[in-house]
Amino acid sequence: MNTRAIGRRGFLSAAGLGLGLAAAGASGCAPASAKAGRKPRIATYLPPSYGDLYPGIEMFTEAAAERSGGRLTLDMYDSGALLGAEQLLPGLLSGVADVIFQTSSYVSSTYPVLGAMELPFVTDDYARLRRAIEPGRAQYDLINEKLAPQGVRILGGMPTTFEYLWTVDKPIRRPEDVRGLRLRVAGEIEGETVKALGGAPVTMGSAEVYQALEKHTIDGLVSYVGTVVSRDLQKIVKYGTAGHFGAYTVDAYCRSDWYAGQPPAVRRALDAAGRTLYRKGTAHMVTVHTKDYLPKVEDAGVRLITPDGAELDAFRKALAPVHAHWRRRVGARTADRAVESIRTA
Repeated sequence: MNTRAIGRRGFLSAAGLGLGLAAAGASGCAPASAKAGRKPRIATYLPPSYGDLYPGIEMFTEAAAERSGGRLTLDMYDSGALLGAEQLLPGLLSGVADVIFQTSSYVSSTYPVLGAMELPFVTDDYARLRRAIEPGRAQYDLINEKLAPQGVRILGGMPTTFEYLWTVDKPIRRPEDVRGLRLRVAGEIEGETVKALGGAPVTMGSAEVYQALEKHTIDGLVSYVGTVVSRDLQKIVKYGTAGHFGAYTVDAYCRSDWYAGQPPAVRRALDAAGRTLYRKGTAHMVTVHTKDYLPKVEDAGVRLITPDGAELDAFRKALAPVHAHWRRRVGARTADRAVESIRTA
């Protein structure tokens, strides 16, 4: 299908949603079944240029079709052609899309339980963070437990490699180096991280970042390496500070009622597709990061700084308020369950 054949604004207008889409909530969920005569729709803001993540989405759709014996074929709308990054969740709840692929940082302010995977220095071991979100493990089950009352279900996801601090004019070696810097963020936890370090968080879409760096509207960004290379930011940033300054997951979501309304074979196919996304999609992403993206960043002349020992301890201490802020948002019991499920994975 040509995902760009119909404009997003035109589609939303035709669907009767118009500019009021962003105000949609769980109480406005569409019926479980898709409208007669159309295939279920997948939507994401991610373009194919995200060579680390996009293949995982394709793996999901292929697995869903295969495991359902062809009963579940999905029309893909990528690059924000149907729903932009900020519209994906309300669009899902309003029935514009049946499955969305969204970065957790865009929705963790609405569903704060997702923030556990985004916390800076919640673990120094990416493999542990990766295991924690595997379908069927405690963290995955906790997320669906908290999403269920909101009418949403997570099917599976890809946990990204750690986020670094990327800057243009000066390197960041210690927390005080961030003071006064304007850093692009994509979500609440990232914003709290920048504020805890004394910087000013600036929220904008990833497509806007290159020009913002070029015009010195921002001084840098908090990001995993995939955004840097997919948006060609290695051509303009000069420094990257390596550390677990955050992370997020790229997840497949559907409405709970839509999922429940599917035949058992289709539900099993969706679950299998979610496991494929997690296992094969994440494995592909990690391979791309280690064998392609990081070498591209280094070949572009970006200087990677790796704090250790006392330097890392200083960052951990400075970022403790981020954990406290999130803990207040979700409550002590949920916070303890979520963090424990990561640290023991």
